Amino acid sequence: MVDPKLRSSAGQRLGAPETLGISTLDPGHKPPAMPPGRHISIRVRMLDDTEEIFDVSQRASGKVLFDMVCSHLNLIEGDYFGLEFQHRRKMSVWLDLLKPIGKQIRRPKHTVLRFVVKFFPPDHAQLIEELTRYLFALQIKYDLATGRLPCNDASAALLVSHIIQSEIGDFEETQCRQHLLNHSYIPDQMALIDKIMEFHHKHMGHTPAESDFQLLEIARRLEMYGIRLHPAKDREGTKLSLAVAHTGILVFQGHTKINAFNWSKVRKLSFKRKRFLIKLRPDLSQSTYQDTLEFLMGSRDCCKVFWKICVEYHAFFRLFEEPKPKPKPIILSRGSSFRFSGRTQKQVIDYVKETEFKKIPFLRKHSKVQHTNNLSPLPSLRCSELPKEIASCMSGERTDSPSKRNWKELALISAEDSAALRIQGNPTALQNGQEERPGLGAEEGRGTRPAGRQPTELLSTAPKSNSPLLCHSVMSHGLVNGQSQGDGCGQSPNGRQPSPLTSPLLNDMGAVRTDDEDEARRKRFPTDKAYFIAKELLTTERTYVKDLEVITVSFQGMLEKEEATPDSLKTVILSNFDPLYKFHSGFLREVEQRLALWEGRSNAHIKGDYQRIGDVMQKNIQGLKQMTAALQKHSEVLLEVENACRASRKLEGLCCDFELQKVCYIPLNIFLLRPLHRLLHYKQILERLCKHYPPTHGDFRDCRAALADMSEVVSQLQGSMIKMENFQKLLELKKDLIGVDNLAVPGREFIRLGCLSKLSGKGLQQRMFFLFNDVLLYTSRGMTSTNQFKVHGKLPLRGMTIRESSDEWGVPHAFTLVGQRQSVVVAAR
Repeated sequence: MVDPKLRSSAGQRLGAPETLGISTLDPGHKPPAMPPGRHISIRVRMLDDTEEIFDVSQRASGKVLFDMVCSHLNLIEGDYFGLEFQHRRKMSVWLDLLKPIGKQIRRPKHTVLRFVVKFFPPDHAQLIEELTRYLFALQIKYDLATGRLPCNDASAALLVSHIIQSEIGDFEETQCRQHLLNHSYIPDQMALIDKIMEFHHKHMGHTPAESDFQLLEIARRLEMYGIRLHPAKDREGTKLSLAVAHTGILVFQGHTKINAFNWSKVRKLSFKRKRFLIKLRPDLSQSTYQDTLEFLMGSRDCCKVFWKICVEYHAFFRLFEEPKPKPKPIILSRGSSFRFSGRTQKQVIDYVKETEFKKIPFLRKHSKVQHTNNLSPLPSLRCSELPKEIASCMSGERTDSPSKRNWKELALISAEDSAALRIQGNPTALQNGQEERPGLGAEEGRGTRPAGRQPTELLSTAPKSNSPLLCHSVMSHGLVNGQSQGDGCGQSPNGRQPSPLTSPLLNDMGAVRTDDEDEARRKRFPTDKAYFIAKELLTTERTYVKDLEVITVSFQGMLEKEEATPDSLKTVILSNFDPLYKFHSGFLREVEQRLALWEGRSNAHIKGDYQRIGDVMQKNIQGLKQMTAALQKHSEVLLEVENACRASRKLEGLCCDFELQKVCYIPLNIFLLRPLHRLLHYKQILERLCKHYPPTHGDFRDCRAALADMSEVVSQLQGSMIKMENFQKLLELKKDLIGVDNLAVPGREFIRLGCLSKLSGKGLQQRMFFLFNDVLLYTSRGMTSTNQFKVHGKLPLRGMTIRESSDEWGVPHAFTLVGQRQSVVVAAR
């Protein structure tokens, strides 16, 4: 073993001094003393693939070793990381910070611990230190190379382009291609080299810190970001995988997330032998409620490992402070004594915000791009998009300044309020009698210029230096205010434009509105309640016309291309929906013209009483009454689509594929029901207008006449509407139920569904009951990708009797369903 005094540490290789405090300790505390006992050598592999050897006592706790690793790295936010190693049963486990190392690592000479990311926050802006983001970027790089972070080719190429930008700098074709040939970042990289180079060419001027920020921004949006899959099975034996994230517990089938259990819905987590149990809180808003979910894992150790990481994730992201240890029982202990040890995420963020520390310059092992100042640039700003003087300042180049100052203290951007800038100080500026630059205010940080102030005035008040702080000040006050909100400048760290000031007391330039402006605004934007009702009619009519386009354009166009489509289906859609589309398109134009006149946006020279909508609706409802006969035949469209899909598997597959398209944002059957539902909305709007207007109002008579006509149309179509809604509900249930044939039979009506407990030999088991007018089905729901219900029994209602059975079975709220062939005992809550 190499002498520790002669061996260079990871922190030394990163260029950091040896006197910085340890991250996992509170301010003023010292590391725990090394307990006596035989010392062992522990090998730890860092994220940059280097190995360090630490000499610790075998009686020392895991926290002692973890603090030594953080001390070597000079890592402030070490609580996001952990030490992982292979258990004697070839399982990856985390080093317990409370247990002695000797009891966890039986063969230290043959064990290598990996220092990796343990907790993945939802937003990388919560990571304050550039070193922390750099280590996270190395973790993403490792996950890409090992296939743990699967993604499509475009995302993979974009991620790799940011990695090589941080390693080799700006794009140079020969160098980039040779680097990709010599280094492998993703599986099957050769096929994506051209795509990677194309993305790399767009990152000109990005510093390594910016590349790390963008890498994490892209990675965090991937579904498998920070996910470690634990194989499991559901009750039916379907192979699944469980994972834990900051939001809760996730269920995957392959690499597709099929279910999620938020922490707020989880009441308790436990395991019993190979079974992992999730107990949920009762959800009164849902009729389908399952108290306990059970998953079968490979072994008891697999269950315990996953249960531990769930406990730690819940404590780190949900608790405000570290949970206190439970008092030890005097006689017998029941259950595990494991608890989360360390600071929670809130404590880490508060510690970094409240503690004044110096930025530690460091070197990147894999990067050929190093800055002389070793400073952390702001990720949302690009040097290539700034003037030459500011760009050279940001990149550390020499300018015409008489002397070059080395800044070692930076502004610390808070994770919770990135607009607040805290500066620790400029020694030279203070000696010259200059005051420190205050932080950016809310208005200045958003890029709004105070009235009368020019960028030159802001520049004149800043200390004349080539420091990055001055560059940031110049850019925040001058460039953002001096030009339109454009590329990169004035954006938030996630690349989105900052939100404008939306206060009603401010005008577009951020100044206080005058009385004249308020009066003009009131004239242009009416405040009458009738105007807002008419505005609602306009917006919903636009949506309705778009919905009609889905049927008349997209769906009808798909049917025209398919030879298997029967002519009867084409004819019924053409005859029912095309006239409706033409009628409502004309109605929409009239409503838009009326609202434009109401607001005074067009034809302002025309004088007339245009602040009304009743006359427009009465005129068009008269035309709609003539289409009542066609609307009564809408049930034929739904029935024709179902018969055509039942006769042709190919057509059924096309309809399923159409529902997966972006244009079909709701089930296809709902689109077919929209014309009848729209009539009800017209009636509600007219009722609100009649209730709002006094009888003497000029628009009241038209609204009342239109309401009478619409009520007549609705009453004529009420039976057809109920019939279509029931048929559509049967078709939806047909997709959700497994084990029943031909559910949508003529004359069958769906009544309701509910959850009851069925008494069987195994006790009370929750079942979902579906009640129709002729039959009662009871089912169970399995943890599958489709979440369908499996039918267990079918009870005809003809001849069925019901009797109370609470006293007979000793179960409260129990009753027996006595059928002709079968009897079932159920209990309600």
